[in-house]
Amino acid sequence: MSKYNGLTADKLSRKRKVVEIIAVAGLVLIAVGLVVPFGSIENAGLAFAMRIIYAIGALMYTGARMVNVNSKDDSMRLRKLRRMEMWAGFCFIAGGVMWFYNAHRLSFVPFSLPVMRDTVAFSMAGAVIQVVASWMIASRMKKEAESK
Repeated sequence: MSKYNGLTADKLSRKRKVVEIIAVAGLVLIAVGLVVPFGSIENAGLAFAMRIIYAIGALMYTGARMVNVNSKDDSMRLRKLRRMEMWAGFCFIAGGVMWFYNAHRLSFVPFSLPVMRDTVAFSMAGAVIQVVASWMIASRMKKEAESK
């Protein structure tokens, strides 16, 4: 029975699945938080609720990506790629912070589009990092599996 990072292979696999489920749920909340205000631009109560949902999603995603799911057999490159996903979470958190900051700073603006400008930019940066990291992790895992 081989151990990976103090866990058996089966438990490590389950841990990875749970982390992925939490990360995907966080991404769904981020997406909902970003999309809904565009449908109802002038509704301040809905915009506030979506800010909260976005922030919860960003924290869920980042928390999931901070969990170590590496095994001792993983290469240093694969470990760094998994760490890169955490930086996407930091972009999402920065987007949430900017949304709250801009909402306070631009409270006189009757609709939410100027308030969301920085949030959309940080969300796009986080999404690009996430997509690139996911592709690279899948490719690297495939290469490492073939070499073993």
